[in-house]
Amino acid sequence: QLQLVESGGGLVQPGGSLRLSCTASGFTFDDYNIGWFRQAPGREREGVSWISSRGGGTNYVTSVKARFTISRDNAKNTVYLRMNSLKPEDSGIYYCAAVHKWCPIKGGYDYWGQGTQVTVSA
Repeated sequence: QLQLVESGGGLVQPGGSLRLSCTASGFTFDDYNIGWFRQAPGREREGVSWISSRGGGTNYVTSVKARFTISRDNAKNTVYLRMNSLKPEDSGIYYCAAVHKWCPIKGGYDYWGQGTQVTVSA
């Protein structure tokens, strides 16, 4: 059984911080790149951040640059997303997904978690 499980979401005030975790099981974690995605009600899912299989490469959607930091600890089969200076528009369900590092197809994610809710509100 191949599985990704997100945790760490919750309710936070604007300007606050959260750290999301994505923990994997059932596959060779350090062979997979990991992406974080989010979806707000009535909006399309968007990619938020990405990290390569060994952590040497990262990227972010422009709207979260300088506020979010992605990292991974392969010994723990876990990827983190530290979110600082949160804004109401950051609210949504956050999902992590895994794609093999050699996959030649953009967006070809193999495994998805169930998501964790992030709500930024005063």
